[in-house]
Amino acid sequence: MRARQAPMKQFGRIMPSPLAAPAGLLMGLILLPVAAMAEGMPQLDFTTPLTFSQVVWGAIIFVALYLLLSRGGLPLVASVLDERAAHIGRDLDGARAAKASADTDIDEARHAIAQARAEAQTAISAALDEAKQTAAVQSEALNARLEARLREAESQIAQARSAAMGALRQVATDTTNSLVTQLTGTPPNPAQLDGAVAAAMDARGVATSFG
Repeated sequence: MRARQAPMKQFGRIMPSPLAAPAGLLMGLILLPVAAMAEGMPQLDFTTPLTFSQVVWGAIIFVALYLLLSRGGLPLVASVLDERAAHIGRDLDGARAAKASADTDIDEARHAIAQARAEAQTAISAALDEAKQTAAVQSEALNARLEARLREAESQIAQARSAAMGALRQVATDTTNSLVTQLTGTPPNPAQLDGAVAAAMDARGVATSFG
């Protein structure tokens, strides 16, 4: 609406009144002969019929052209300017609507991206928790298997040690019996021999118990 009023205001400043210019022209024509005579220009002397008729017809033609332009040409130009201003206004409105739609799409895209990031972060956290739980279960199972194998190995070592200690005592007993028999010619008392071998092994820090 402002764009449409602007050209009319401009034309209002150009033409304050349709009769203002002709009135000024007539005043100029009235004063022109006096000035012309004062300046020594007899060809503009209105006392001659030819000069007077030319001036009158020129003024009539000028007024006619002025009225024609003021009532036909200038309103047409104003309507063209108004139409152009309206077209520009429609284009601006369309551009504003497109910008608003683009801003809405951008906001929706940002919201979707933020939601996707949140969902991805949640999924990653869930996967990490599940992986930690799985690793903890596997670690507990592995520790249980290792402890079972360790206990089995300790049991086997204990059995092997007991067997080795038993064989060592038997070897020591047999060797001592053989030496005593060879030296004395009489086999020793088995109970005394076992006690002596056990005491000797205890003195050297060798266990004599089986198990």
